Amino acid sequence: MAVRCGIVGLPNVGKSTIFNALTAAGAEMANYPFCTIEPNQGTVAVNDPRLDALSVLVRPKRQLPAVMEFLDIAGLVRGASKGEGLGNQFLGHIRQVEAVAHVVRCFIDDDITHVHDQVDPARDIDIIETELMLADLASLEKRHKSLVQKARFGDKDSKALVTLYEALMEGLNNGIPARRQKFTAEDRLLIRDLFLLTAKPVLYVCNVSEAEVAKAQQPGEHPLVDAVRAIAEAEGAGVVAICGTIEAEIAELNHEERRAFLADLGLVESGLDRLVRSAYHLLGLMTYFTAGPQEVRAWTIPQGSTAYDAAGAIHSDFQRGFIRAEVIGYGDYIASGGESGAKEKGLMRVEGREYPVVDGDVMHFRFNV
Repeated sequence: MAVRCGIVGLPNVGKSTIFNALTAAGAEMANYPFCTIEPNQGTVAVNDPRLDALSVLVRPKRQLPAVMEFLDIAGLVRGASKGEGLGNQFLGHIRQVEAVAHVVRCFIDDDITHVHDQVDPARDIDIIETELMLADLASLEKRHKSLVQKARFGDKDSKALVTLYEALMEGLNNGIPARRQKFTAEDRLLIRDLFLLTAKPVLYVCNVSEAEVAKAQQPGEHPLVDAVRAIAEAEGAGVVAICGTIEAEIAELNHEERRAFLADLGLVESGLDRLVRSAYHLLGLMTYFTAGPQEVRAWTIPQGSTAYDAAGAIHSDFQRGFIRAEVIGYGDYIASGGESGAKEKGLMRVEGREYPVVDGDVMHFRFNV
C-alpha cells in the first residue's frame, strides 16, 4: 500500500521547498502566497537498510522499496473554510490523504515574508487547526440536517447517527478536533466514512534554519520547535524538525556525498528518513519483505496484520487462494546467509492465514486460484 500524506501549512512556511527536496518533483517555489495552486504529487522511496542487506545476499534482478506519496497542498489562510484564498478547493485536496504533514515555520528570516508578519508556531498551528475544524463543522451540519429528517420518520440508524454527529459537532465547537475526541471503535468506523479533515493523524514538520538544524533535534535547545513539541505532546501527534534548504541540497548528492554532508552537520540521517519513519509510526504501519532471484521487495502493511492480510497487499489472488505462508524472521535470514541457510537451521516456519506478521518478516506465499 502506498501511504498518501498531504503537506499543509500557512503560505511561505517552506512546504514546496520541502516537497521538492523529498520528491524531486520540481514544484514551483516563490516568496509569495499561493504559489502552489494545484496539489503537486510525488512518490518517495522509503529508505530501509534491511532491503539493501537482503539484496546483498539474494542478488536479485531488481530491488523495490516501499513508497510514500506526498501531496503538496497550497497554503491555507485564515478564512479558508469560507473560501478565502481558494480555501474550499484546497480543503478538498486534504480529504484525499491518510495523514497530514503540517509544516510549521520555525526559523527567522527577514528576507522571507510571513503572512502574519511574525513567526509564532503556536498561532500558526491554531489558525490551520481552526480552519479544518470549521470545515468539518460545515460538512457535519449539512449531513446532520438530512439525518434529522429521516430520524423523525423512525429510522433507527439515522437516530444513532444524529447522536454521534451532535457529539462530534459539540467537540468541534469546543475546539477539539475529531482525532482527539473519545468514541467507541464502532463510532470511529463511522467517523472514518465521513472523511473528516480533523480525524486524520497529524505529523508536525518544523522547518528550521540550516544553522539550527542539529540543535533543533534536542528538546530544550530550540524554543520555536519546543513550542510545537508541547502542542504535539498534548494531542499525541508526531514531530520532526528538518531544514528544507538542507534537504534540497541533499537531494542532489550521491550516497557517499550525502553521508559526508550529514556528518558535517552533526546528523546521522536525512530529514526525509526521519519524516517517513515518523509517518509510519504515526499511522501504525510496518514492513515485511519478499525475496527471490527476480526481486527483493518491501511491502507496507498496518501493524497487527495477519499473513492473510499481507498476502492481499501483493495481489487479491494471493489472498483468495491462500494456502500457507513460509516465514523467516529478518534477523534469522541475515544471520543464516539467506533462505537456504535458514532452512537448514530449521528457521523457516510454515504459518497459516491467522499468523500475526512481525515487522521485517521475509515471507513467501503459497496459493492456488
